[in-house]
Amino acid sequence: MSAETRQRTLLLTGASRGIGHATVKRFSAEGWRVLTCSRQPFDPRCPWPGGADDHVQIDLSDPKLTIAAIDSIRAKLDGRLDALVNNAGISPKGPDGARLNTLDTDLSTWGHVFHVNFFASVILARGLRAELAAAKGAVVNVTSIAGDRVHPFAGAAYATSKAALAALTREMAHDFGPLGVRVNAIAPGEVETSILSPGTDKIVAKLPLQRLGQPSEVAAAIWFLCSGESSYISGVEIEVNGGQHV
Repeated sequence: MSAETRQRTLLLTGASRGIGHATVKRFSAEGWRVLTCSRQPFDPRCPWPGGADDHVQIDLSDPKLTIAAIDSIRAKLDGRLDALVNNAGISPKGPDGARLNTLDTDLSTWGHVFHVNFFASVILARGLRAELAAAKGAVVNVTSIAGDRVHPFAGAAYATSKAALAALTREMAHDFGPLGVRVNAIAPGEVETSILSPGTDKIVAKLPLQRLGQPSEVAAAIWFLCSGESSYISGVEIEVNGGQHV
């Protein structure tokens, strides 16, 4: 089957809500098959094609379980993986939603956050490098506006894990490039999802665009970086934040 007629496949972590949910819908609409990963079983209320057959239950906070899941993912592929989107991320809060800073975040929380937000991304990409190379595929790491400067709501462990993921993106672009695999990142800003913190409206009021971003707008950036339209783009982090950093 030629590259033009073969159905392309995306592997997406963190698909159950927000940006992940919008990404599934965008790629499905474009005719892609989407394999989803999350720590929960497949929710039958999700409307996209494939359902439970294209879902892999993984606890990304446990590196041993993540490594073990590689074989389960590979069994669902035809030897090729056109795109890997590392979207899963956690941002623990203190009592009453308080920001966890470097002084009050315990070590176990640091480890938990980094396993999900950082280590899982390189584990999956390394484990599936043969399939990515066979498809001349793309990897997109979802970082965050908090990885660039201190954010009023995102905790220290979350922010530093996303900054590390941005650095990892550059390293992966260097290492995966000779395999024909492009690696990029997107850094969303204030996007209208269920994890918004109270007080976000004050940030939005100061944005040049003066509105929240929509998950579909972030999904569009992910789509671009996985499509042939970005075939000579690798090693970059695209900010999707309504001009928040201008």
